[in-house]
Amino acid sequence: MDRFRRPAPLLNQSWGQPLDRVSLLVMLTLSIAIVAFLVLGDRTAPRVRDFSWQDQQIGAEDRAFILTFNRPMDHDSVEANLQLHALVPNSDSRPIPGKISWAGQRMAYTLENPAPYGYEFELILEQARDRFSRSDGAIIDPFFARFRSRDRAFLYIGVDGEDEGHLILYNLTRKQKRVLTPKDLVVQDYESYPDGDRVLFSATSRTAQRQGILDQKLYVVSTGLDNASLATSTSDPAIAPDNGANATNGTNATNGANATNDDIAPLPPPTLLLDSRDYQNLSFDLSPDGQTIVVNRVNRQDPTDFGLWVLRPEQTPTPLETEPGGDFLIAPDSQTIAHLQGEGLALLPLDTPAQRPANRDDLTTMEPMDFLPRYGMVLNFSADGAKAAMVQFSSEQNQPKRSLFLVTNRGTEEELLVTSGSILDAQFDPTGRFLYCLVTQLQASEIYIEQPYLIAINLETNERTDLLLLPQQQNIHMAVAPDGLGILFDQIRSTVDPSEATTLLRGDDGSLITSSQLWFFPISHDQHGKLVLAKPDNLPISGFSPQWVP
Repeated sequence: MDRFRRPAPLLNQSWGQPLDRVSLLVMLTLSIAIVAFLVLGDRTAPRVRDFSWQDQQIGAEDRAFILTFNRPMDHDSVEANLQLHALVPNSDSRPIPGKISWAGQRMAYTLENPAPYGYEFELILEQARDRFSRSDGAIIDPFFARFRSRDRAFLYIGVDGEDEGHLILYNLTRKQKRVLTPKDLVVQDYESYPDGDRVLFSATSRTAQRQGILDQKLYVVSTGLDNASLATSTSDPAIAPDNGANATNGTNATNGANATNDDIAPLPPPTLLLDSRDYQNLSFDLSPDGQTIVVNRVNRQDPTDFGLWVLRPEQTPTPLETEPGGDFLIAPDSQTIAHLQGEGLALLPLDTPAQRPANRDDLTTMEPMDFLPRYGMVLNFSADGAKAAMVQFSSEQNQPKRSLFLVTNRGTEEELLVTSGSILDAQFDPTGRFLYCLVTQLQASEIYIEQPYLIAINLETNERTDLLLLPQQQNIHMAVAPDGLGILFDQIRSTVDPSEATTLLRGDDGSLITSSQLWFFPISHDQHGKLVLAKPDNLPISGFSPQWVP
């Protein structure tokens, strides 16, 4: 009969132990919590989990920020309640337009234009709702954040008094002037590194300058500016914001150029990068990424040995395997150089190996990647490298002329203007929408006179706007601000008579500079995107060859 005895209840066998009962209680509790969460929903408020520009400093290349939320958001409510504006002292805040794109819980905001330099910005998000909460959705925790743009600053070569021949930094935002080079050097040319923290320059000793000896060496010096870029990525595969093209109105104050170096920490002396013992250094260009320097050099013992050399960090200078030529310019990709050779422009690669022969006679000439026989000069590339401004010289002897062309990487070529004078410079604005040009027109006169003027060309409509008629001069330089809101240019007075010169500085045509004044031309646009004509501001600064810090 024992084998037919009724078995004990399962509960007594499996769940009768204390540990089993505790486990059962935990599972029941979790089940109830899950059911409650599904029925009642998540009661925590939505919030911004991360803002990529929080308390950061941005530059013209930083065009998009990302907001990351803790849950999926209602897109329309976020976009309607997001506020982004510049904090302008003693004035109303200025909104910063942009375009929005989404990927899950992340939102990318792409500025239509570079953020104006010299300002602090505020981001506010209130009253936005999440996507899945019941009724009207949970309201986001108010979010406030600030960031700022780089200081508005520029470089120039001094002319008067103790500033003669010095490379000088002027910070418009802080009204500070700083001399960057020592007394024994006279600066001939310079270029700022992409972060604005250093400057590459060529200079001759003051003694050699007085004797008329060409002995340029290459140096690098710190600016004292902490302008390291955020390097914000806008190529995230999940978020691909669009790039805007409309310019923003407004600029910062440009008055007050009398500040000095007082209370500014001293800078370390310049570092010599390239000497001139065996080769004379004639001209140079710095790649946009700051990693490559190309120098035009000529052998002191053999003038037939001349051409381009490449200098990279911690590498020995090496000659570029190409035919000698004239002017050159490194493209925005920092891997290609446009070099005037013979009857056109050759596009050459810069990816030269580290080891190269020390003598140009041992080189094997490389073949150009492309050759543009119609053009005799490349003036500038757009920031994305998709467009270039090039000059074509006519072959007509009776009516010589120069034509400015827009050449694209798609192979299109478009003539923008023709002049009987010279095309001195052309620079794209940061959006690539406008091209600003320094052009001269030959005057009807018994003597040869060229009248310079500043013009702007809308590359979307081909509309040309004459901005400013300039004093008659050949030695003139301009620089478009990295935020596109202003143009610097100089007004140089020069002479060929040494007895009339007050300095040993020379202009592009070899004449002696007697004086030079800097001017600022503000750029703004109306509500339809057209340029608004303005009057230039005369900066109380004696100098020439101005360049903006990126």
